[in-house]
Amino acid sequence: MADLSEYRRKRDPRRTPEPMPDHVVPRGNDDVFVIQEHHARRLHWDVRFEREGVLVSWAVPKGLPPRPGPPRLAVHTEDHPLEYATFEGEIPKGEYGGGTMTIWDRGTYEVHHWNPHKVDVVLTGSRVSGRFVFVNSHKDDSRDWLVKRVDSGSGEELPDFVKPMQARPGSLPDEDGWAYEFRWQGERAQVRVEGGRVAVRDRTGTDVTERYPELRALGEELGSTEVLLDGEIIVLEEGRPSRKALKSRVEADARTAKRLSQRTPVLYLPFDVLHAEGKSLLNQPYRKRRAALRKLELAGEYWRTPDSYDKDGADVLAASLANGLGGVTAKRLDAPYEPGKRSEAWRTVSK
Repeated sequence: MADLSEYRRKRDPRRTPEPMPDHVVPRGNDDVFVIQEHHARRLHWDVRFEREGVLVSWAVPKGLPPRPGPPRLAVHTEDHPLEYATFEGEIPKGEYGGGTMTIWDRGTYEVHHWNPHKVDVVLTGSRVSGRFVFVNSHKDDSRDWLVKRVDSGSGEELPDFVKPMQARPGSLPDEDGWAYEFRWQGERAQVRVEGGRVAVRDRTGTDVTERYPELRALGEELGSTEVLLDGEIIVLEEGRPSRKALKSRVEADARTAKRLSQRTPVLYLPFDVLHAEGKSLLNQPYRKRRAALRKLELAGEYWRTPDSYDKDGADVLAASLANGLGGVTAKRLDAPYEPGKRSEAWRTVSK
């Protein structure tokens, strides 16, 4: 039975812009859904279904799965009023659910099965379409459910790690068709983002996420975007990379890293994208991978897409050396990504 008493109990209409209807008014055909991206204490997606005059709701920390595979957590929350289906805005800090809420998708749904323990629905929206099953834990007083996708979904699984492509030492190319980038002499790192959650791995594939707590916010920025980035981590001191400061971060345990992140924060410089939105980009030429990277518009306090220049390699090299950097890496614009290979398509130039 529809019930908004818990919803009202958690909110003060004098302090939050959220809708606060006086009573439940049954209407509609029990066929509308809305998904709201909710940047609260932790990013999650609120999935809501119109049913019996309210919006039956689940908070899904990583969002609905884009393809079959392991189920994801879905926390069954209180019913929301139908008016909430159009709500976007800022819930004040300190209030229940405080943070920014935007509508991520909306559409209609068809019920295959609905009871207190299992909800089987087909969604048809502008961003997500497919069949999903929500199943509860059958534990007393538990709001923890699981949601899985049971149709074919779309795209390829996001890999955890790809062996890094590496460069060979050489001289500046004397022909066109190359990109030139500063050598920052940082720590190679791949960053995987799925469902707003970040995982960081070093050049060997070891999970080093706990060393860099400031990069967690990159997941918040990318939201539902699934991506595997390749790049390097540096620490700036007086505007220049510091190997000593970087070494202290690379060797820090989780507790020390949390403290150092305030004093000597890292800067992640992604220079390549290996997988995006369900599609491997490894066989794409470097110019297309860079275009995909630019499209992500990564520009935060602790991450920034570094510049890449398609000409004037000698000038880029001179500027790098003048600023105390390690020269340039020249990359063939038509080259694919070659995992684990020290390739002729990437060339380090130091003089």
